[in-house]
Amino acid sequence: MNLPKPSLEDIEIKLLLEGIYQYYGYDYRNYALSSLKRRIHYFMRSENLNNISALQERLFHEQTSITRFVLSVTVNVTSMFRDPSFYLAFRTQVIPLLRTYPFIRIWHAGCSTGEEVYSMAILLQEEELYHRCRIYATDTNEQVLQTAKSGIFPLKKMQEYTQLYLQTGGKRCFSEYYTAAYDSAVFRTSLRDNVIFAQHNLATDSSFNEFNVILCRNVLIYFNKILQKQVHQLLYNSLCTFGILGLGRQESLKFTSYEQYYQEIIRGQKLYRRLN
Repeated sequence: MNLPKPSLEDIEIKLLLEGIYQYYGYDYRNYALSSLKRRIHYFMRSENLNNISALQERLFHEQTSITRFVLSVTVNVTSMFRDPSFYLAFRTQVIPLLRTYPFIRIWHAGCSTGEEVYSMAILLQEEELYHRCRIYATDTNEQVLQTAKSGIFPLKKMQEYTQLYLQTGGKRCFSEYYTAAYDSAVFRTSLRDNVIFAQHNLATDSSFNEFNVILCRNVLIYFNKILQKQVHQLLYNSLCTFGILGLGRQESLKFTSYEQYYQEIIRGQKLYRRLN
C-alpha cells in the first residue's frame, strides 16, 4: 500500500521538532501534528516569520525565543470546575472510596495554570479530606506553573466559576475562597498548603511516585497514538491497585491496550478504577 507523501512543510516541522528536542530538551515529536501545526503557524505570525526555515533560524540563534515558542505551542486551555459533572461524580462516587485511605496522594498531570488544582483542593476541603492529601501538580511549562503557584486569576471569571462550582455540589459561598484585589481574584493560601507544583514532561519523564488518584484531563487529545500509549503506560504504572484515573471529556480508555485493566466508575464521566 502506498502511503501519502508528506508535504515539504511537514518534513520541515518534523526536523524542527527533532532539533528542539536535541538542543533544548522539549519533546513535541509525538504531538498530534494537525493541532501542533496550527499553533506553530500562530507563533510564526506573531513573530512575523514567513516560513519554517525562518522559524528555525529564530529558535536556534535567538535563544530567548524558545520561551515564547514553548508558551505558544503548549495548550493551556483550562478553567475552574471544568466539566462540573465530572467534579460532581468525583464528589459522590470517588470521595467515599478515598475516605478509606489514611493518606491520599494525588497527581494532577498537565495542570496548566492551576485552576483545576484549586478546584480539587476546594472540593477536598469541603469533604474534610484535604488535611490528609498531598497533591502533585505538574506541567512541562515553567511559566504556567508560576501562575498556578500564585493562585491569582482574573476576577471577571469568578461569576462563571461560581455557577460551575454550584453545579458540582459546592457547599459554601464560592467567594469565601478568594479575595478580590483590583481586577484579580487571589485564592486562599490554605488551598495550596498541601500542593507541590513541579515541572514534569509526560513525553520524556518517568514515574516519580505511586498515587491513589491521577487526573490527566484534556491532555492526551493533543498527543498522537504513539505518545498516548506511552503516557497510558506511565499513568498505569504510577497508579496503585484500585486507584482512580480521571480523563477529559473527549478522552477514553476504549480501544487502548489498557482498557481491560480499568473499571469505569460512573458511565460517561471518564472516571476509572485500576483493577488488581
